[in-house]
Amino acid sequence: MASHRKSRPTGTRVAGIRTPALATAALTSVALLSQSANAAHEADDKPSLEEVEKKVDDLYRQAGSATEKYNAAKEKTAKQRKRADALIDDVAKRTQKLNEAREELGSFASAQYRTGAAAPDTATFLLADTPQDYFDQTQLMDRMTGRQKVAVDDYIAQQSETMKKRQEATESLEALTESQGDLKTAKATVQRKLADARELMSRLTAEEKARLAAIEKQKQEEAARKADELARRQAAQRQAQEEAAQQQDSGSSSSGTTGSGSSTSTAPADSSYATKADKALAFARAQIGKPYVWGAVGPGSYDCSGLTQAAWKAAGVDLPRTTYDQVNAGTTVSLSQAQPGDLVFFYDDVTHVGIYIGNGMMIHAPKPGTYVREESIYYDGESAIHSVVRPA
Repeated sequence: MASHRKSRPTGTRVAGIRTPALATAALTSVALLSQSANAAHEADDKPSLEEVEKKVDDLYRQAGSATEKYNAAKEKTAKQRKRADALIDDVAKRTQKLNEAREELGSFASAQYRTGAAAPDTATFLLADTPQDYFDQTQLMDRMTGRQKVAVDDYIAQQSETMKKRQEATESLEALTESQGDLKTAKATVQRKLADARELMSRLTAEEKARLAAIEKQKQEEAARKADELARRQAAQRQAQEEAAQQQDSGSSSSGTTGSGSSTSTAPADSSYATKADKALAFARAQIGKPYVWGAVGPGSYDCSGLTQAAWKAAGVDLPRTTYDQVNAGTTVSLSQAQPGDLVFFYDDVTHVGIYIGNGMMIHAPKPGTYVREESIYYDGESAIHSVVRPA
């Protein structure tokens, strides 16, 4: 008898289980959904272009801070090495003199031995554990000749001073070792921060780099606008001062008085500063286009404080090496009173400096990968400006 069972079509459920064809399709869909979710998650985790820019800027600032610490450690190390070398040379000279004094005492002992003298005082001195042990034997001192006493006094003085200088040299070498460690740490920090910044930038696509350049251009345009505003304010302020001076001169003339206040010159009150500033600025302009290299002081490359130090040295003014010290090497003035040649410092930790050229502009060595250039003092925003210092 023929069976009346009908075969079930492919793809229907059997005991709640899908056929292989549907199972494969379901697994494929799950995999695709999982991949999409992972991709979305990765996209969410990826920092925005603005976040990357901020991170890179922060790393460069941290590198700048570490650079100034490196400069300070390098300067300190150089001074301590010079002091240690001087002390070592001094110890060597004093040791030579001590040996000569000892030889002189030895000659007295030999002479006493050859002549059979009853009191070998010098030999007793040389065999004593310390000079003081010998001097405690006051009866022997009484039996010394005048020449012996002079020789002993000289030997003791030489020995005491030599021991003192040896201790100073030891302490100086220990300080030098510590400074060298600080120098090594600061150098490693700079290198690490710069490597991190380069690594972040290397992850950007060509399109992202182009967008980043557009953002930077907008910042520069805003900085230039603020510089123009400052230039107008300073010009108005100078004009007001000149008009006030002219009115004062007119009043003095009508009353028949003359004096130093009768001049109508528009030159700065301190013309000697203007002369020095001109020399400093001429030097700085001649460095435009040279690369920023951290720790460099010229002539082929500079970091920020190396440039300002070299510029003012060309004007006959010695500035300290680091921004931390340069900010205290002069008179602080308001931004509205800034004159060409003044130093403009940036950030709360005072880790960047440029030399003001007027009209809201400065010459500075910005950061690694850039060159000495003219730029608005608002290049990193108005809040980044720390202070203005007149160095001479």
